[in-house]
Amino acid sequence: MNPHPSQVVLVTGAGGGLGQALVNTFAQRGWTVAAAGHSALPCAPADTVWPCRLDVTQSPSCRQLVAAILARWGRLDALINNAGLSLDAILPRLDPADWDRVLDVNLKGAFLCSQAALPSMLENKSGHILNIASFAARSGAPGQAHYAAAKAGLIGLTLSLAREVGPLGVCVNAILPGVLDTPMTRSLPVSRLEAFRQQSVFGQLASVGDAAVAVEHLARLRHVSGQIIPLDGRIAPWT
Repeated sequence: MNPHPSQVVLVTGAGGGLGQALVNTFAQRGWTVAAAGHSALPCAPADTVWPCRLDVTQSPSCRQLVAAILARWGRLDALINNAGLSLDAILPRLDPADWDRVLDVNLKGAFLCSQAALPSMLENKSGHILNIASFAARSGAPGQAHYAAAKAGLIGLTLSLAREVGPLGVCVNAILPGVLDTPMTRSLPVSRLEAFRQQSVFGQLASVGDAAVAVEHLARLRHVSGQIIPLDGRIAPWT
C-alpha cells in the first residue's frame, strides 16, 4: 500500500468513450484512478491508473473491488458511476431480458457500487459519489424507454442518497450529459446530428473531454450535494 497516495477515484465503465476521458482527466489532474470495466480495458497499468475488472451487476464483485482499492491505497475518495448500456428497441419489440439488463447495468450497478463504497467514505466523513445519468431521463428518447427509465431512476437515487449521507460528510450528485461528440455519435445520419446541434445553444455537441472536466471539478467541491446538473447545451427541455 502506498503510504502517501493522492486522492483515489473509482471510475466504472472505464472502457467507453466517456469512461476513457474520465480516467485520463482524473489522472492528469493528480488523482489515482481505479479504471474499472467489464472487459479488457485499453489503458495500460501506470503509477496513477490501475485497470481492473468489475461486474457492476454483482454485489460481490463491487465489494471485492472496493476492498482491493482500500488494501492498495488505503482510501477511496470518489466513485464515478459511469457504467452504462443501451439496447435500443421500441417498446412493443423490447425483450424483457433486455429491459432487465439495461436496468441492472445503469441503475442497479450504481446502487451496488455506492453500497460498496460508502462504508469507508462514511468512516472518513468524506467522499463524493457522482452518477452519470442522461438528458434522456428528463426528455425521453424513442427506442430507449428502458434506458430513460434507468437514468431517471439514477436521479431519484441521487436525491435520496444525498439526503441520507450528506449529514455524514458525503456528497452525492448527478450529471446529465446530452449527446456527446464520440466516434459512435459521428456515425449517426447527418440530418440527426444536425438536429442535435441546432438544439444546442452552442451550435455544437459537447466533447467527452468537456464532460470529464465537469465531473472532475465537481468531485473536488464540498457543500455541493443533491444536485442534478445538465450538461447538454439545453438539448433537454427545461423542467
